[in-house]
Amino acid sequence: MEKLGPGDPQQIGAYRLLARLGAGGMGHVYLARSERGRTVAVKLVREELAAQEEFRERFRQEVQAARRVGGYWTAPVLDADTEAAVPWVATGYVAGPSLQQVVGHDHGALPERTVRILAAGLAHALKDIHAAGIVHRDLKPSNVLVTIDGPRVIDFGIARALETVTDGGLTRTGALVGSPGFMAPEQVRGDRITPACDVFCLGSVLAYAATGALPFGTANSGVHAMMFRIAQEEPDLEGVPEGIADLVRQCLRKDPAARPSLDRILQRTGADDTVSDGRALDPWLPSALVAQLGRHAVRLLDTEDPEGAAGPAEGARGTARPVAAGPQPERDAARAPGPVAAGPQAGRDAAQPPGPVAAGPQPGYDAARAPGPVPAEKPGPGPDRA
Repeated sequence: MEKLGPGDPQQIGAYRLLARLGAGGMGHVYLARSERGRTVAVKLVREELAAQEEFRERFRQEVQAARRVGGYWTAPVLDADTEAAVPWVATGYVAGPSLQQVVGHDHGALPERTVRILAAGLAHALKDIHAAGIVHRDLKPSNVLVTIDGPRVIDFGIARALETVTDGGLTRTGALVGSPGFMAPEQVRGDRITPACDVFCLGSVLAYAATGALPFGTANSGVHAMMFRIAQEEPDLEGVPEGIADLVRQCLRKDPAARPSLDRILQRTGADDTVSDGRALDPWLPSALVAQLGRHAVRLLDTEDPEGAAGPAEGARGTARPVAAGPQPERDAARAPGPVAAGPQAGRDAAQPPGPVAAGPQPGYDAARAPGPVPAEKPGPGPDRA
């Protein structure tokens, strides 16, 4: 979390910005608060992307689809203005570190029981995403946030708008999209993408969580070499606990039809006995991580409005701008019963503040990150969950 800089807006829509959470291929993500006091993450699209109509159209479609995702295990889209001069989207803020931060920096490989419950939570999240007609296609450790209650998945659908562009301009839909090391063979080959793609990515995420290593190696020898290994070679599962190694191996089968269904994964992980309504039934994290989450919760509650935040609403570059047509912000947090989205950056210890909240990305990733205890009542799909 960084202080706002001179070039950052003070207000986006009805959301007062508090700090900068990070930046990625799509734009900047900010920690913000709504008029009613809800903590959210607001992603502001890069101006050069906003100028491309092909991107804008895809962004509209992806935001609309992401609004339909219900359930406890994802960071909800709360509000958006896809018609603004610089489009933006607000998600629930999950005050928890990414799985990448936890495994790569804070703790290292996680215990088998933790990985088993992680698998159950991610399978539930993918079921909710698939039920909304979305294939995530970029499930990776930086898009999984860790909270006391369980994992939360972010960036489902929205980052796919970037599929229409590259750094050099427009490209055709169907171009290679995904993160090297966490892609399915069909993504590498450019074949048809189905929900089974997310199951393969889930297997890679679980292998990483259990060992701290990628099952097909790193990109040190080149991205193309890694993609060849994903498409043609067997995964290296050395160090994956015996109790979950077979499940991970099945998720990583090359043939999409041979991979287990999400329902089968839930059965194999004993989900009925470990998770319910967006919560792990018993403590699921090592004690050191629980303490880290608590420290982050205190820091989040102490976050104050930056100087000069009060005043007329400012647009994306400090220019006064009314909220464009589309969903009205703050319809509102009081009605948002579901878990909220997330997004700490590296080094941000995480925990769950006492209310529902929204998300922000790791630098270099297109993701909103999302804290807050999971509400008792399950949210239904629909655009007005904020």
